[in-house]
Amino acid sequence: DGKRYRTIWLKEQDSEVVQIIDQRYLPHQFVIEDICNHEEMAIAIKDMHVRGAGLIGAAAGYGMFLAALKAPKTSPEEHLTFVEEAGLFLKSTRPTAVNLEFAVERQLSHMKGISDVEERVRACREMAGVIADEDAQFCSKIGQHGVTIIEEIYKKKGAPVNILTHCNAGWLAFVDVGSATAPIYEAHNRNIPIHVYVDETRPRNQGASLTAWELSKHGVKHTIIADNVGGHLMQHGMVDLVITGADRVLRTGDACNKIGTYLKALAAKDNNVPMFVALPSSTFDWTRRDGVKEIPIESRNENEVKFIQGLHQESGKVLEVLLCPAESPAANYAFDVTPARLLSGLITERGVCRAEEQSILELFPEKK
Repeated sequence: DGKRYRTIWLKEQDSEVVQIIDQRYLPHQFVIEDICNHEEMAIAIKDMHVRGAGLIGAAAGYGMFLAALKAPKTSPEEHLTFVEEAGLFLKSTRPTAVNLEFAVERQLSHMKGISDVEERVRACREMAGVIADEDAQFCSKIGQHGVTIIEEIYKKKGAPVNILTHCNAGWLAFVDVGSATAPIYEAHNRNIPIHVYVDETRPRNQGASLTAWELSKHGVKHTIIADNVGGHLMQHGMVDLVITGADRVLRTGDACNKIGTYLKALAAKDNNVPMFVALPSSTFDWTRRDGVKEIPIESRNENEVKFIQGLHQESGKVLEVLLCPAESPAANYAFDVTPARLLSGLITERGVCRAEEQSILELFPEKK
């Protein structure tokens, strides 16, 4: 609506308060929430006031700043112990997204060499800003690299490029720009005709509520579809490209993303539709090799499956309703793993590579 926002920032009138867009209320209400300590940040991450790999990492970075700010300052040792415990607490909120752990450990590493408590707090604030700024910069570069894929398809097709995406890997999932949406926005800005199929993404409907809201605000043509429609569209040649984000990608190329991504990858492979995962380097897990066996998969509250939230048009209120028999149990696995063999490649801030270890390490030789 003409005003540019990031998803997280320091409050202008009080730099000891972090502000976020509370995404639980989108697309029907735009709510800004004040976060005053690391416990509140942990709640915001766990209960998905903020969500998405990059934003969770940035939120953890700011959460560590708030912990350093509020920690006892009687001695450097006591101060550090408090912040370390806060880091463990923050890391426990969402076990699948590796960006969270990355941000916490980066803050701890940065502050451990500083003995003066006040200087440590200043350094922690500075590093929180660096983590957030890097996230936005990396996503912008993902857009610049990824748009070439869309351009190539458009040149061959000579007609609008139909892109399918799952969940929300847009600017709401990062600090700005997004990962999967970065090439889409870049293509739109370059006047390349595109159209996006937006999976609703049950059970929390991040596609229908967040990705569609983003694309609408940016003026990108899009269509919301039920989660099970993608395969049908691919069978009939209605999808040219699939781009998703990720919450954790291994050095071998296995990619963990929102539940349902694996099924999209199977459909894309069966129909020869290229599928790319877009991610900043902070989403790589360099320590594991087998995604299905080794990546921890978060299991969330069953009520996210059993209930659904929406706008009641007559009353104008956002309401929650029960979808199923109250006594029926529900399982709520939040993520699944797409094996590298099903992916056409990865789009990172350093370029595009194949979803295999050798190709990944060519972009990140320091990880060999």
